[in-house]
Amino acid sequence: MKVSKLLLAITSIIPLMSLPTITQASDATIRLSDDSVHGQVNLSSNASNIDFGAGYMYHEGSRHIINIDLHAKGQTAVGNLPATVGIGAQLTGYDTNDYDGGAIGLGGFARLNVPEVPGLSFEGALHYAPSILSFTDSEAMTRIRIQANYRLIQTADVFAGYHYLNTDLDSGSDFTLDEGLFIGMKLMF
Repeated sequence: MKVSKLLLAITSIIPLMSLPTITQASDATIRLSDDSVHGQVNLSSNASNIDFGAGYMYHEGSRHIINIDLHAKGQTAVGNLPATVGIGAQLTGYDTNDYDGGAIGLGGFARLNVPEVPGLSFEGALHYAPSILSFTDSEAMTRIRIQANYRLIQTADVFAGYHYLNTDLDSGSDFTLDEGLFIGMKLMF
């Protein structure tokens, strides 16, 4: 994607976020697969349950993918399992040798803790952007992530999972930007 288009998309969404003062980093994550690496930092405000995140993924073949996230987050229970749930939006922009574009996906995430196995949790995220929220070469976008986490120490998780990021193109075809199994770690601050 041309840098100017990407900057325009980012600067147009940031004022809409109106985050209270961000005072601390809540976590930093790195995910590795055979052909991609993704780094993510999430920030939290002490004044509210709003999370703001930003990430960058490099995929072999000169695919560059960024994401900016904004989610309202809270604690709940799913069945009898304690859970953390977030609902919001994720701006994704990409630049490849052949295509560039992006979308603002609506959706969220859920993390379910398993009380019977301390440290074990399962996490999933889904964001979908229809045509009206897509731009440049994209006509729609779907991003899915599922993973199993294990908390090694109070401030560090290790995990393994599956990630799928696909966009429908203006030409009528679709293009998978990233798909596959990954491993990684999360450091909490």
